[in-house]
Amino acid sequence: MSPPALVLLPEWGSGHLMSMLESCKRVLLSGGGNAFSITLLVMRPPTSEATSEVEAHVRREAASGQDIRFHRLPAVEPPSDAVGVEEFIARYIVLHAPHVRDAVAAMACPVAALVLDIFAAPLVDVARGLGVPSYVFMSSTGALLALMLHLPVLHDSVPVEFDEVEGEVQVPGLPPVPPESMPCPVVDKKSPNYAWFVRLGDRFMDATGIIANTADEIEPGPLAAVAGGRCVPGRPAPPVYPIGPMLSLGDRSPSHECVAWLDAQPPGSVVFLCFGSMGWFDPPQVVEITAALERCGHRFLWVLRGPPSDASGAGAPDGSEHPTDANLDELLPERFLERTKGKGLVWPTWAPQKDILAHPAVGGFVTHGGWNSVLESLWHGVPMVPWPLYAEQHLNAFELVADMGVAVPLKVDRKRDNFVESAELERAVRSLMDADGELGRRAREKTADMKAVCWKAVEEAGSSHAALQRLAEALHHGAVIPKK
Repeated sequence: MSPPALVLLPEWGSGHLMSMLESCKRVLLSGGGNAFSITLLVMRPPTSEATSEVEAHVRREAASGQDIRFHRLPAVEPPSDAVGVEEFIARYIVLHAPHVRDAVAAMACPVAALVLDIFAAPLVDVARGLGVPSYVFMSSTGALLALMLHLPVLHDSVPVEFDEVEGEVQVPGLPPVPPESMPCPVVDKKSPNYAWFVRLGDRFMDATGIIANTADEIEPGPLAAVAGGRCVPGRPAPPVYPIGPMLSLGDRSPSHECVAWLDAQPPGSVVFLCFGSMGWFDPPQVVEITAALERCGHRFLWVLRGPPSDASGAGAPDGSEHPTDANLDELLPERFLERTKGKGLVWPTWAPQKDILAHPAVGGFVTHGGWNSVLESLWHGVPMVPWPLYAEQHLNAFELVADMGVAVPLKVDRKRDNFVESAELERAVRSLMDADGELGRRAREKTADMKAVCWKAVEEAGSSHAALQRLAEALHHGAVIPKK
């Protein structure tokens, strides 16, 4: 008989799809031999650009030689009346439920699990109807997991908007959270995004288990709160398997121009600025960044992207406003490149972030704080300045500074679209990079400790390796032929 299958349903964004796939490939390898196969259910993304990205991932994985199959689900019509990003994504995925059911029911081999993206959590009902186990894959932090599980409780106990709360918001396992650090989807209770997040957190509780791209030692507080039943009093949470950090560290780009430029810089001297696949700034913010970089005087490598090609500003329905290559002549102040020549490199298109973070010349990272970027930074021991832009990144920034201690804080004006004044960015970069700065010194020490934690967790005797073994065993025992 064929090995039991892990059937994956990721959201189409690279941070979701590749994180889930890398984690499940680790599960596949953990059993040895032909322990599992992987079938990836591919939804057609709602934009052509996202479709191209997904197809590129599919082609690359199909050529890897591993036992990964791809099943393209029939297209569905996206919701036309969605007013929020998270609402759109969740509703669009739920519309695929009949096709997911048909695909799983047609499997000829035992199914070990239907592994669901966080936005696909309502499809635990599909798994239940087929009699197969369901696992939610948490591509973000244990902190967000604790908050989402606790959100239905907060919904009942906090009747006002979070920014009207006197003091801080209490999230199990975290220091008291300032209202301004709450994730974007929950800041407006009148928004459908908020209603969906409450619903998603509630549906997590109905899964067989939760797979988390983190480690016990990276986020001990939130993970202990979930395991100890403090997030949903009176109702034990599903078992959580923290098997991270799960990073795709292959495909090095040693000949890339950014890496070659770093080769000529002193160790630990360069601050790296990069803001993810959807991070871009308008001209007034670019001016503030250039002023900060000039005044602080540190060497810098800045990945600067241009605005999305959608000139209307409406953006994609799923919020994936992909930046374009930057026109440096239009965006940068006159003679900025001339004045910073030799000390700085502004790169206007995609750059190999993992290879840059791995380079010994890089001493600090100004980042949007997406969890995959954070894990890459911790893995390579690079302290951070988090500049949150969207999604859960404000909560990530708070956790990195207040709980982990691996980052220097940056004051971001959420009411002005996360605007940062040049003096504030200059202060944060100096704090991070100056050799005699107390904040930077503590962040560097904590990050060095966290690097060791990350590496140890995935070793054979590590906590994440042990969680992976427990997960593989649970998947083997739970594998069943789907009901028709």
